[in-house]
Amino acid sequence: MRKRQYLIRINKDLDSDWGASVPDLPGCVATGKTIDVALRRIQAAIALHIQGMREDGVSPPQPKHRVITPRRTSRQVDFYATVEVAA
Repeated sequence: MRKRQYLIRINKDLDSDWGASVPDLPGCVATGKTIDVALRRIQAAIALHIQGMREDGVSPPQPKHRVITPRRTSRQVDFYATVEVAA
């Protein structure tokens, strides 16, 4: 299997856990009490999401390259990172 790097959005509201989502894979999300936990979980979620797509006969989309601007307010942290998964 080859490796792919997916862009992930990491965010946290003041009253919530950390959240992670993948813009190229709608519905692929994970949460965690820490950023590290959210990152580990989203990596596993991406692999599972791609496996499910393949089992359904759907080709996973190639990751898109984007320019993203992070945002931060007094109540929310919102930034982007990449994770690499064997896909």
